Amino acid sequence: MGEEKEMSFLAHLEELRWHLVRSVVAILIVAIVLFTFIGYVYEDFLLAHLKPDFITYRLFCDLFTYFGMESDFCNVSLDNNLIAIKVTQQLMDSIWTSFILGIIITFPYILWEIWRFISPGLHEKELKKSRGFIFIASLLFFIGVLFSYYVIAPVSINFLYNYQITPLIENQFTMDSHVGLVTNMLLGVSIMFELPVIIYFLTKIGLITPKFLKRYRKHALVVVLILAAIITPPDVASQVIVAIPVLVLYEISIKVSRRVIKRQQKNANKY
Repeated sequence: MGEEKEMSFLAHLEELRWHLVRSVVAILIVAIVLFTFIGYVYEDFLLAHLKPDFITYRLFCDLFTYFGMESDFCNVSLDNNLIAIKVTQQLMDSIWTSFILGIIITFPYILWEIWRFISPGLHEKELKKSRGFIFIASLLFFIGVLFSYYVIAPVSINFLYNYQITPLIENQFTMDSHVGLVTNMLLGVSIMFELPVIIYFLTKIGLITPKFLKRYRKHALVVVLILAAIITPPDVASQVIVAIPVLVLYEISIKVSRRVIKRQQKNANKY
């Protein structure tokens, strides 16, 4: 019996290894493609927020103008002369950026590999109820990507690039600090948007209940603000912009948790 269990455990490890290998290969393939077109990736995506005609700036300008208010978004002027202070910085930064963006782009495939690993252990009813897992999780993730790219990033960059203690201090930003800011927000905010999915599975295995989520709602607010402070620049506006949708997702998570509990109770009553 002990040998059979050990072999079964080793077989599971081997299967998990291949799922991870395929996920890493997919990430590397996308990363290589991105690296091939790295100039376009930087100019048209990662550095797009430095352009005064970026769509968010224009929309915010039109919005404030509509309400008869003046806004800095109508006169965006950012110093886009980023510098590299190390010989290998541009090469290493482009490689690392390609890898991070590769993770973001292949996220649905990574989820699919994870699902292929855990699905054999689920009952038929659980499989039917969880069919939309990959779609919902991917949708939430990419909503987070779009939200961070078109809302949080431009607001943060516009604030930080124009913040100056005194004219005696000149801002000279490095390329890795700017790109790191954007990629960290993309990845961090997108993961935070997975909250309902995480709560769903934690409720399924009995670690969290709706009562627990309601009881610690205030504590969750503090945690959300701390996480927002970690993944966003140190300005209040960006942190609040991140915190609001995450708190909305927290309320949605409570409803998700309640629905899971009701289903479990309903299934228990059948037996």
